[in-house]
Amino acid sequence: MLLLKITGIWLLMVVAAIVNGTLREFFLNKYLLPEIALPLSGLILSVLIIVISLKLLVFIKGESSTTYLCVGIFWVTLTLLLEYGLGFSQGLTLSEINEVFSVHQGNLFSLVLLVTLFSLL
Repeated sequence: MLLLKITGIWLLMVVAAIVNGTLREFFLNKYLLPEIALPLSGLILSVLIIVISLKLLVFIKGESSTTYLCVGIFWVTLTLLLEYGLGFSQGLTLSEINEVFSVHQGNLFSLVLLVTLFSLL
């Protein structure tokens, strides 16, 4: 039952990420410089993940810190599988997919993964 709950919460995070990306493309990029829009979007997504995690913690409350860390590892694993799976399905190369880890270009995907990992602790 726990696996079903945490997978559902992760799917909600995916929806939040899609909405965040859409808002970045149609709003932030329109009114802000790309050097500001991309990192701001990463920060917004990080906050959304924390809010979703804390609000839905009630559904998995009572578990140990070790369990919460395992949930974070599970969420990060699913996120990476989704990111690479979508990238490869779109014909992107490994180096093109790995650009999401390019902090010097303003992409805060690494921060998003860290927040996801520790969001329940």
